[in-house]
Amino acid sequence: MSPLPVIAALLLAVALAPASAASHSKRKLVERNSQRGVPYATHEEAMRWADEAAARRGLDPGWVRQAVGRAQFLPVVSRLMQPAPPGTAKNWRVYRSRFIDPVRIAAGVRFWRENDALLQRAHSEYGVPPEIVVGIIGVETIYGQQMGTFRVLDALATLSFNFPGSHPRAAERTAFFRGELEQFLVLQAQRGADPTQPVGSFAGAMGMPQFMPSSIARWAVDFDGDGRIDLARSAADVIGSVANYFRSYGWQPGMPTHYPVRFDPDRLDKEALLAPDILPTFSVPSFLAKGAVLEGAAVQHQGPLALVELQNGDAEPSYVAGTENFYVITRYNWSSYYAMAVIELGQEVRRAIEPRESAGPAPSDPLPTPAAPALPETPSTTETPAAPDAPPTGSR
Repeated sequence: MSPLPVIAALLLAVALAPASAASHSKRKLVERNSQRGVPYATHEEAMRWADEAAARRGLDPGWVRQAVGRAQFLPVVSRLMQPAPPGTAKNWRVYRSRFIDPVRIAAGVRFWRENDALLQRAHSEYGVPPEIVVGIIGVETIYGQQMGTFRVLDALATLSFNFPGSHPRAAERTAFFRGELEQFLVLQAQRGADPTQPVGSFAGAMGMPQFMPSSIARWAVDFDGDGRIDLARSAADVIGSVANYFRSYGWQPGMPTHYPVRFDPDRLDKEALLAPDILPTFSVPSFLAKGAVLEGAAVQHQGPLALVELQNGDAEPSYVAGTENFYVITRYNWSSYYAMAVIELGQEVRRAIEPRESAGPAPSDPLPTPAAPALPETPSTTETPAAPDAPPTGSR
């Protein structure tokens, strides 16, 4: 289903959802996060960019200048974009404990049961199984419970004109966020909407699936057929849009996401296996020749594999053999830790709904559940914690 006619009309209800529909506590968070700095109306580079963006996209230059001028610098957003300090240990156990928990599993069970027909329809139309869609929405926003507390206009303007200069990819990320700000303004202008109203993540992602503006324009679909795309309230549109995103990135129906892997110490060349990172590169014979040990269906796998390493702090890392579908999940967020959390949350929800004896085998075996340390203190924002090897939020 092409989203373009709907986007052109842009009855995009995710942009309708300021804090007025949220709880009192969320309104307080939005108010606190809106304690802003200097408005961009006095920022020469921002105003020059506004004129250029208006010319590129055929927008009213006065409207664009006014919109950008109403944006406010958010110091907290710049701070949140700083990379982790050098030497920060990655820890799958800690990361997993943030997402594979009774609260998300219970919320996922409710979401699946309420939307089973839609999930099955998306599976049929796009080839993406329900547990993957459910895992994404659960990791991103706990099924719409935490969709962000920052004005999208402020967040995108801050990252467009005040991205931390000390960041090693500052120039690249600045260009990325300027593109997202431009697309956001296009969406709002087409709809005739106030650009100061949408609320989302500190990186400008919106709705239950936390789509960036460019992803809304490219992959969001009107899955319930009501003539508008609503990523904040319509479970149908959210489910269809997430499934469409994965199909667009090459999801292969029926392919597992990963397989268990062991090692033959006499033949192991782990350095060679890890060299391509998470990009599936090795045929099964090549994978085995370098000391990996696969069993069962994995030995018959037809596509390339990658050795995925998940570090556990000072403990031994965990490993899986990642397929092309595992890699597709990392196109939503560039992180193997994120992908595994999505997979395992979806599997846990699936098992809670369908007992193992009636559900058949899971699409991929989960990693053995480690004894996780206590949950860290909940951050003050509602944003999904960044994965240990992820770039700044906003990859989708």
